[in-house]
Amino acid sequence: MQIISKEYKLSDFIKIPLSVSPVWASLLVFNKIIRALVPSFKVLATAAFIDTSINIFNGLADRNQIILPLLYLFLLIIYGHFSYALFDLAGEKFKIKLTETYRTAVMEKRAALEYRHIENNDTMELINRIGGDPAGWISDGFDSLLYMAELIIRVCSILFVLAAQVWWAAVIILIFSVPLFKIAIKSGKVTYEASKEAAAHTRRADYLKDVLTGRENAEERALFGYSDALNLKWHEKFMTAYKITFKAERRKLLKKKSAGIITLAISFLVVGVLIVPLSSGGISIGMFMGLVSAAFSLVQTISWSLSYAIEEIIKHREFIRDFSNFARLSEKQGKTDLPAESIAQPECIEFQDVSFAYPETETMILKNFNLKLYAHKHYAFVGMNGAGKTTVTKLLTGLYDNYIGDILIDGKNLRDFTQAELKALFSVVYQDFAKYQIPMVDSIGIGNVREMGADIENIENAVQLLELNEAVKKLPDGLNTPLGKISESGVDISGGEWQRVAIARAIVNPAPIHILDEPTAALDPAAESAVYEMFGKISKGKSTIFITHRLGAARLADIICVIADGHVAEQGSHDTLIKKGGIYAGLFESQRGWYI
Repeated sequence: MQIISKEYKLSDFIKIPLSVSPVWASLLVFNKIIRALVPSFKVLATAAFIDTSINIFNGLADRNQIILPLLYLFLLIIYGHFSYALFDLAGEKFKIKLTETYRTAVMEKRAALEYRHIENNDTMELINRIGGDPAGWISDGFDSLLYMAELIIRVCSILFVLAAQVWWAAVIILIFSVPLFKIAIKSGKVTYEASKEAAAHTRRADYLKDVLTGRENAEERALFGYSDALNLKWHEKFMTAYKITFKAERRKLLKKKSAGIITLAISFLVVGVLIVPLSSGGISIGMFMGLVSAAFSLVQTISWSLSYAIEEIIKHREFIRDFSNFARLSEKQGKTDLPAESIAQPECIEFQDVSFAYPETETMILKNFNLKLYAHKHYAFVGMNGAGKTTVTKLLTGLYDNYIGDILIDGKNLRDFTQAELKALFSVVYQDFAKYQIPMVDSIGIGNVREMGADIENIENAVQLLELNEAVKKLPDGLNTPLGKISESGVDISGGEWQRVAIARAIVNPAPIHILDEPTAALDPAAESAVYEMFGKISKGKSTIFITHRLGAARLADIICVIADGHVAEQGSHDTLIKKGGIYAGLFESQRGWYI
């Protein structure tokens, strides 16, 4: 299934489930229709039972005549009892199928989005609202519409029975119910808007909660003692979200209390109007009892159940508008494709007068940037924070293509490469590298997703090269041991070992160009230099790019590119740049003490 870019409507809450799980969805629709008609059947069955009982008591009917009305009541009660259990099971099957299919479709849409949406706060808020539980929203929307249909059928069928006996009583009930519908419609919109506003604060509060309670931050919490300070910030965000939600719920409750007064008035009115036809013989005692019971149920349905259903539908209407905006977010063609099976080592990569500013900003990060990168060379990009070092790699790997100028790979424009080809060209280890809490063999193996664990020899070689052997020996199941603490059998490893696992992923990747974007920033300068030196040896015969603001590692590169003010300010070997006495020499001199 695929998320199509279009304007979604409330009807899609029905269309989507029927297309994803036609059998279970149809069963649920059938059940709602039958359950909607049950109250009307009960009115008729109750009236027949009471009237027959009275006739038998007065000697006007045979005792056997009570069997049929009693059987009707028994069957209705049995259906009501067992249908809930049976169709709850059908509902669970339906939700599983919907989650399996639709959540996957939403995740694929999210994975295919252009990278600029991920770095935009507004679209990220939208993505989080939709991506949290998309199948749950669709399932609840489906239930809400079915529930509304059930209530409408129930109300109409009871009103039909009531109108057949006392037509004007049905009209009065409808007139008094109109204000309740308006209250429900307004409450539904207010509730969703409040939840949307609160969601942004809740997301920030959840992040702070993870910092305050997560195992990963335990050492720094103890060392810096920041728990109380962050707890105040968490409480502030939590209370902001709570107050927004509480305010909306309070308004809704006050309106429902007002609706309750109308409900009470309608209930007494119904009993009063039915006494008139009863006293004149227009309806029997049994029909009076059945209609009074049904009328009370009807008023309850109109004032509370129907109001609740309308409120839920309005809330889901607001969600479907958000979903439409999500579906219209632009995608990067081929972004979810696997890397190409093989690609040649480029002989030359050239940036020609490249200028770039991040979307929705005016600051030019790169300004007429020119650079040539040649095969089998080790490059180091150095410079101050914010100089544009990482931006160069984001453009090179195709995360952004809205730059001015050209990036050529062996003369071919970068924009003409498919995503599969770009994925096959580059293997990247980022500063905030991922810690996959899965078996180590998979955590390393996903670096070569086409093989994914099949090439165990390549994984073992990477472990050997990165000196992870001792760490693997300590694991209870070796490479098959889950890392982290999510699994009961999982084992956590040190920060340095996590870094080596991340680099091992890059090593098993057959890409001809390896990029390290400051993945060792948490290490001391000497340890960082050791890691880069090891990586350089491992990447022999391939092109590498080191991004660092610490220059001890830069000495290992064949060519150092000093990026400043959005362009290459200096370029050359370590010795050449030192002799030049420019920016690099000044930076190195300021850091010399780190390496002595």
